[in-house]
Amino acid sequence: AFRPASPVVSTTEWFLMECLDAKAAPMSKHKDMSHKLDECQPWHGHAPFPIDLSQYQKVAIDPWTTTSLSNKDRDALKTNISLCRDALVFFTALGGASGYGGHTGGAFDMMPEVCLADAFFRACPSKFVPTFFDEAGHRVATQYLFAVLHGQMAVDRLLDYRVGHKALPGHPELGLTEGVKFSSGRLGHLWGHVNGVALAEPDRTVCCFSSDGSQMEGNTSEAARMAVAQKLEVKLFIDDNDTTIAGHPSSYMKGFNVGQTLQGHGLATEDVNGEDLDALFASMRRAVLHSGPYAVVIKRSMCPGVADLEGSNEGHDAMPLKHAVQYLQSRGHSEAVQLLQKVPKTKDPYEPYLGAGKFGAPRQVFGESVSRILGQLSSEERRQRVLVVDNDLEGSCGLKKVGETFPEIYLKGGIMERGNFSACAGFSSCSGRCAVFGTFAAFQEMILSEVTMARLNHCNVLCHFSHSGVDDMSDNTCHFGVNNFFSDLGLKSKHAPDTQLFFPADVHQTSKVVEAVFWQSGLRFIYTTRSKVPEILDDTGRAVFGDGYEFQLGKDDLIWGNTTCDGYIVSYGDALYRSLDAVHRLQRMGVAVGLVNKCHVNAVDEDMMQTIGKSKFVLVVESQNLQTGLGLRLGTWLLERELTPKFARCGTHKEGCGGTWEQAYYQGYDSASIVSTVLELFTPQGSKDGALKEAYKGRAVARPLGAVAAGGW
Repeated sequence: AFRPASPVVSTTEWFLMECLDAKAAPMSKHKDMSHKLDECQPWHGHAPFPIDLSQYQKVAIDPWTTTSLSNKDRDALKTNISLCRDALVFFTALGGASGYGGHTGGAFDMMPEVCLADAFFRACPSKFVPTFFDEAGHRVATQYLFAVLHGQMAVDRLLDYRVGHKALPGHPELGLTEGVKFSSGRLGHLWGHVNGVALAEPDRTVCCFSSDGSQMEGNTSEAARMAVAQKLEVKLFIDDNDTTIAGHPSSYMKGFNVGQTLQGHGLATEDVNGEDLDALFASMRRAVLHSGPYAVVIKRSMCPGVADLEGSNEGHDAMPLKHAVQYLQSRGHSEAVQLLQKVPKTKDPYEPYLGAGKFGAPRQVFGESVSRILGQLSSEERRQRVLVVDNDLEGSCGLKKVGETFPEIYLKGGIMERGNFSACAGFSSCSGRCAVFGTFAAFQEMILSEVTMARLNHCNVLCHFSHSGVDDMSDNTCHFGVNNFFSDLGLKSKHAPDTQLFFPADVHQTSKVVEAVFWQSGLRFIYTTRSKVPEILDDTGRAVFGDGYEFQLGKDDLIWGNTTCDGYIVSYGDALYRSLDAVHRLQRMGVAVGLVNKCHVNAVDEDMMQTIGKSKFVLVVESQNLQTGLGLRLGTWLLERELTPKFARCGTHKEGCGGTWEQAYYQGYDSASIVSTVLELFTPQGSKDGALKEAYKGRAVARPLGAVAAGGW
């Protein structure tokens, strides 16, 4: 057991099933923690949910027979909407304040239409598929709240929103959470699925909740055409709050109109004020009674009625603590306010990492590095040679700084990865030009066909895919960026350069990589994590990739050891600093392990292959999918060269556990798991009958345990 001393987590106990001190006693007595799982709730034995959800009234309204709301139903619905919004503000802000994040605004906005749909479902269960299908998965708080209201989940479970190992991830996942009936996947990807549900249930109405952001995605256009052609009983209720991460589509995407776009596909639509309950009921009723697909475009500001936040894109993410406190105080929820103000910040309890320096964000350094390069050009040369396109994730991908500094070459492209990437490809299809494209690594999977087209057209696109891997990813499985190697799918060409993939280890190497490849020809993909990562330090405490380091294409970096080690760990990205920590600890145990950083992940360094291949063992450690990642390639490269060391892999291999820092432990590429795997491959001389293996056998899985201090969290 290990309790970190840091004051930011002093009110949380953490159980580690592995100890990394080289002198530690065997941990066999800690192997079975199953008896503790029932206690592993952040609020176990302490505070109940502070808002009384039993006050939710079970309204039933038959839209076929009810032409207008009665006073009783109207009052009950208004009470329900307010109650739900209060609860959502509390537990999503709780997630934000605790460091697990969350999304308040979308779920808050949609409560009127969801409460009405709930009343429809209750009155006519045989006429509806009673599922709140939602294309905007970040609004998952709606699914969890109504799982409670429908008696499928205990209310106190909401206190674990987005916490690791609590089965309440940042997007709904079928089979993981009680009461959740579908997996949303990525934004704007569910309508086609809903069409299939409607085909399977031709005598029932299927409701799909959507958003203006979801409607930007190309999938929705295809889904609309099918729904119209097949006359499907699909009813869309679209929250059009004119707010995305990057701002307001009405200002940066002139001409985009949700209703008119859908009408162009043949869909019947109407606009309505979402905060006018009677008007909203009338519109939703017309949608249900209409034969065939119908869309109600629900107009409102983001976070309506929330002081200092209404209409702002700040409301998209977890409501900031000051706004949540102000809102809940105005609503009389003093106990909820007190709990919010006490919430501790979650943090990886394993620290310090050996060989690690100051933490920084490579995804932000990408934008800073691009800005420095652009600053070396004249204004006219920038306009002629460079285009930068954001996909509504500018702050997340580090491109915001580029847009603020060089707005003349910067496009806010909205949520349209396929079209935006193709535009970048077209711009850069002439020699001497470079287009910069940024989005999340998970969304790379959506543009693979366009990547092939860009390669065939000899285009010069520099892509930044942030949020690679799984670390710090409470949005969970559907947002994991674990198939980065999919982009390296091109055949060898006599006419075009190879696609190049890079996953730098820290902020210094990120900067060096951008500088080295910015003006190169072809497709260059740079990957960074959502999480901050530390500087990689040598044995003198100096930054390995700092002053004096020059990034070389196709060359691996020997971070630790020499050319005569017992074996080698090959790693990159956020797995490298964990591997370095493990190497330090293994050295204390008498295992001479070298550490290789393979930043240029799809290039073969022949010299390094000979070095590692002639050793006793090779372990690949990565945050990528073990079915598609570096391990498969490196093992193949070794065999092709008739090099046959013992070989193993650590990396992402199962759906996520939720949470942030917990993901790396769960996937088994944390430091303890690396040590354990090395000891399975190699036993140092002098060890007693595998005692070291036994001591490090378990995987390190950290779980939060509840309040321990009287009156505390």
